[in-house]
Amino acid sequence: MTIVFLGIGTNLGNRESNLEEAVARIEEYIGPVLDSSSIYETEPWGFQAKDEFLNMVVKVETDLTPSGILGRILMIESLLGRVRGQKQYSSRLIDIDMLFYEDMIVDEESLKIPHPLLHERKFVLVPLCEIAPELVHPVLKKSFAELLEICTDRNEVKMYK
Repeated sequence: MTIVFLGIGTNLGNRESNLEEAVARIEEYIGPVLDSSSIYETEPWGFQAKDEFLNMVVKVETDLTPSGILGRILMIESLLGRVRGQKQYSSRLIDIDMLFYEDMIVDEESLKIPHPLLHERKFVLVPLCEIAPELVHPVLKKSFAELLEICTDRNEVKMYK
């Protein structure tokens, strides 16, 4: 069994319900959730939107490969109503990102692990630090707590629940 960290975000519809549904589907299709962060309310990152995001991070145990997890993530997002558009950054019912798969490094066109922008995003680093501050980024060789300290993202991340 392998440990994987997933970031979950939503800014459309019933945001709390969207997160609850995503966590339930992750447990159903990927594996048991061993730990989860609090929920944080955050400003959109990389685009303008009137609705703020709710974000969280979960630690999951799985026997799936990275590509197997990616397939399940896309399926879960689709089940929850996400329609993928042309724009990279936009409002969405649900967004699930694979942040880490143990200390594996994958650099393929369709899959990059660790997530290539996580160290630039406070909305990922704050919840990640809540459940795994000592974990070390396999490429940058810094703990998440250290990465949060030097992160240049100035968007506000507020405890929601």
